[in-house]
Amino acid sequence: MQANAHNSPRASLRLIRRGFAERPAFGTAVSEAILRRVGAGELPATLRLHHPGRELAFAKQDRATPAFPAAVAAARRAGFAPILRLAGGRAAAFHEGALAVAWSSPDPRPTRHTHDRFGLLAEIVVAALRGLGVDARIGEVPGEYCPGAWSVNARGAVKLAGIGQRIIRGAAHLGAVVVAADGELVRRALEPVYAALALDWDPATAASVADELPGIGLAEVEGALIAELSKRFELVEAELDPHTLALAATLEPDHEPLA
Repeated sequence: MQANAHNSPRASLRLIRRGFAERPAFGTAVSEAILRRVGAGELPATLRLHHPGRELAFAKQDRATPAFPAAVAAARRAGFAPILRLAGGRAAAFHEGALAVAWSSPDPRPTRHTHDRFGLLAEIVVAALRGLGVDARIGEVPGEYCPGAWSVNARGAVKLAGIGQRIIRGAAHLGAVVVAADGELVRRALEPVYAALALDWDPATAASVADELPGIGLAEVEGALIAELSKRFELVEAELDPHTLALAATLEPDHEPLA
């Protein structure tokens, strides 16, 4: 499935629900293994929707700064496992009240469809949240963590989801985290990390769906997202195969901070 074919009615999309909350670096390696295999033509378009554990996802830009060891230490003190993620941006916090998306799509010319892919996933997240009653919008909130033009916010005031992308030959990966509940936990984890990295941000811009709609939580957000995906794709439930898991095991060290 090419990125510009994503809007084809009822295109098939493999859906994997397995996560690795207790082994976050391996979970990220699984996403990279899927991306590589999709790019090699060994797997079709695959979306993994799962529940992460408490992890602090750093980007290459974070790792390149002299303050990175201090930021990793701050994450660990906050009770979050530091990892190196696939996509760009800056540090972001994942936890058990969030929903993680890892979507790999084959595309012979992936750079041509970067904005299309960003737009598609952002639209899906916005539609799912609006269906729950959130005033969801696409766009960066001034002062948000891991700022990006394709963030999903509420009321133009607080960030609820971030979206990143990684492109390789023959495929692209979209990664997203939707904070369904416990926005305070995100703020508490990121404050010392961003202080260590000397990055300006406004903790008041980090929130969750439950902050906007008390009583709505992870199950409701997950159901809404699945329903929205089902409108656009024929979702085919699948499991992780041994080859992918074996490849992920070799990639796992690449996602463990060296600090």
